Amino acid sequence: MAEKACVKRLQKEYRALCKEPVSHVVARPSPNDILEWHYVLEGSEGTPFAGGFYYGKIKFPPEYPFKPPGISMTTPNGRFMTQKKICLSMSDFHPESWNPMWSVSSILTGLLSFMMDNSPTTGSVSTTVAEKEKLAKASLAFNCKNPTFRKLFPEYVEKYEQQQLPSQPVPEQVSSMPAGAEKSRPLLEEHDNSTKDEVNRVKPLKDVKNQQRKSVPTWLLLLLVSIFGVVMALPLLQL
Repeated sequence: MAEKACVKRLQKEYRALCKEPVSHVVARPSPNDILEWHYVLEGSEGTPFAGGFYYGKIKFPPEYPFKPPGISMTTPNGRFMTQKKICLSMSDFHPESWNPMWSVSSILTGLLSFMMDNSPTTGSVSTTVAEKEKLAKASLAFNCKNPTFRKLFPEYVEKYEQQQLPSQPVPEQVSSMPAGAEKSRPLLEEHDNSTKDEVNRVKPLKDVKNQQRKSVPTWLLLLLVSIFGVVMALPLLQL
């Protein structure tokens, strides 16, 4: 059974994590056991673990924070063995180097940093970059098969389900013009242009005719009047 100081400390740390989340780290205590915490580490960009989600557990001793916790990882990752304790300076492998000032956030930040390294340790494995990348892609699907993971981290389950939805094709833009209108547009434009040309040709002819009417010489006008009279000359001038 956890000591009162231990429970109080872990409750305080959980409130701090909720208030100020740590980048790439999510951690929550088990609903039935404050000494058992579950975490998810998100792989850092620019590393073989990018896009990966690594689920694991932290087991705190009843004497915490005066004794260090045990740390293990459940998700296959290519860096640590699964379901095996990982040797860290802030784990129960090295109680002599434990600092009571360390917290859940500092423990998991240290684990994430050590995960990006290649230094061998108890509980580590050696794999290629390609193997790590393959495991990173498969990590979320693997985690979502775990009932405890699904219960404690529903946001990641939702993320996985969103990834499984088929991508929706982008609908083609439908023209608002009737069928065949696009093809007939050049013909209509050509007809309009030809009609305009004909109008432009006819207009100068009328202008010339009017010009000719307006420019009847004075001597011709007098001659017609003298020969035919005013009444007979007017119809001739309008020709």
